[in-house]
Amino acid sequence: MKYVYILESIEGEHFYVGVTDDVQARVKSHNAGHVTHTAKFLPWRVRTYVAFDDEKRALAFERYLKSGSGRAFAKKRL
Repeated sequence: MKYVYILESIEGEHFYVGVTDDVQARVKSHNAGHVTHTAKFLPWRVRTYVAFDDEKRALAFERYLKSGSGRAFAKKRL
């Protein structure tokens, strides 16, 4: 399974979208400061995640969520 996840900084001002096989381990990695892009906005919490059995569909959904319309969709619906 592949998971597309949305992280939210505790302050609620910043969001991060990614794909992983293990959501819990990935969040720990983000909160430990191992991810350069998210290290400056610690700590993070999971806002939501969606499971996919097809990696191509997961990557396509991640790309969509990183687009302008995808960000608007995520803020309103997820």
